[in-house]
Amino acid sequence: FPVTITSTNMPETPELPSVPVGKIKSILFSQPKPESEKSPFYELARKFNLKVDFRPFIQVAPVEAKDFRKSRLNIADFKSVVFNSRNSIDHYFRLCEEMRVDISPDTRYFCISENVGVYIQKYVILRKRKIYFGQGKISDLFAVMARFKSEPFMLPCSDVMEGDFVAEAAGVGLDMRQAIMYRTISSDLSDLSDIKYDMLVFFSPQGIKSLFENFPDFVQENTRIAGFGARTHAAITEHGLRLDIAAPNPDFPSMSAAIEDYIKKFSR
Repeated sequence: FPVTITSTNMPETPELPSVPVGKIKSILFSQPKPESEKSPFYELARKFNLKVDFRPFIQVAPVEAKDFRKSRLNIADFKSVVFNSRNSIDHYFRLCEEMRVDISPDTRYFCISENVGVYIQKYVILRKRKIYFGQGKISDLFAVMARFKSEPFMLPCSDVMEGDFVAEAAGVGLDMRQAIMYRTISSDLSDLSDIKYDMLVFFSPQGIKSLFENFPDFVQENTRIAGFGARTHAAITEHGLRLDIAAPNPDFPSMSAAIEDYIKKFSR
């Protein structure tokens, strides 16, 4: 039973089934469309004959140079820079260009994953730079970062960030300083007001925030909601929604696997 994402009157005490019934035919993922057709979400679509759409519920807005200067952080003073996303790389080099910062060839780049690190080649020649890769967690880098602990580390980031990297670093004696170079804002989703989906999939608390900023009277009813990550799960329940699919979990570490299991068990 598809449910329209639209403004309705929220019942004071909605009675929702613990497991909604009805076949899942359509899913909206609140993130950009995958670059590769080999995405596991496309595999799900093919396997279960689903209609899948992708729409970012949040977007990035740059912090302008004049505003960044108010932070009193001098980019040129940092010989070590920590990147936790491609967005952080884009906005670091954007601000360097806007502020005419001459980046030293000796600058060290610490990247949360190889996928993030390789993206730096969009701006510099990798073989001429000192780049260190983690395995997906900031703590993966602490051992190598400790070699340079006498110097501060710059963390280009958004005003909203998953995890407290600064506190984690401080816990092992590293001086990491947040440099807010872009902001996370809600996307305009007004064009979705009359579009129906059987499942909505969220990957961050900001996605839930965007849902209610766009549709403040949203009623879940029979729409399944999936969430990835503990903070996303918390945001879903805090907004009075039913969390139907929680990932990662001990049995299913990925969102695609958790959705597949749910479809097999409850989509009928």
